[in-house]
Amino acid sequence: MKNLRKLSVFAVVIALVFAFTACGGSGGGESEPDPDKVIKVAASPTPHAEILNSVADKLAEDGWTLEVVEFDDYVQPNVATTDGDVDANYFQHVPYLDQYNEENGTNLVAVADVHYEPMGVYAGTKDSFDALADGDKIGVPNDVTNMARALLLLQDNGVIKLKDGVGVEATEIDIVENPKNVKIVPLEAATIPASLPDLALGVINANYAIGAGLKLDESLAYEAEDSLSADTYVNVLVVNEENKDSEKTKALIAALQTDDVKKFITDTYKGAVLPKF
Repeated sequence: MKNLRKLSVFAVVIALVFAFTACGGSGGGESEPDPDKVIKVAASPTPHAEILNSVADKLAEDGWTLEVVEFDDYVQPNVATTDGDVDANYFQHVPYLDQYNEENGTNLVAVADVHYEPMGVYAGTKDSFDALADGDKIGVPNDVTNMARALLLLQDNGVIKLKDGVGVEATEIDIVENPKNVKIVPLEAATIPASLPDLALGVINANYAIGAGLKLDESLAYEAEDSLSADTYVNVLVVNEENKDSEKTKALIAALQTDDVKKFITDTYKGAVLPKF
């Protein structure tokens, strides 16, 4: 009986040791990836994080581990990149980056063009430009760069006329003709889809339109692929200036600018996101 008890205790100890080892205890489990081979990128969830995740396997084949950190705002990704918490970010276009650098004294640089998101005009209480009436409200993004895009798109569709030459720096004060006397309502870009029931029309960035289930081909109008906006507002990969020639940066660029990524963007977003490389 005593020997049986000793055997039982021994068996329990062996079982515990095995379980501990199998769960990654001392000496077991997968080792942590080499931090020098980890590329951490801050990104907006849609479409940026999705596009990045599509190249994770390609990077892994070359010995890199990709970590995508998602952010829902347009400030923290740049803060994280500046502070070195991430190696790069992918969520913005160059006019926004330039404005951010100027306002914050940072030295972030764009190292690769990746995609373009056409901005669209979506129906609220009115389902056409012709239906607009005196005093109707049109929601536009309230940040400087995207407001200019929205105003240019409204001009292209005859809703307003802007001062000659203002281009991508247009603001509300540059409206010189407003034949329907519509009210331009600046709103936080992310809130415009939910605000459509209170607006005649809303001019919405593609990432927020996608997130709200709005389809570009159902919009009243959208930026043309060969428009000034398409060339100006390309979404870019951004790093600290001192990292622009690093091996991690080179690996990211090589993984993103491929025919496979072009196909992924084209097949996944059906024109709501367009490759620009």
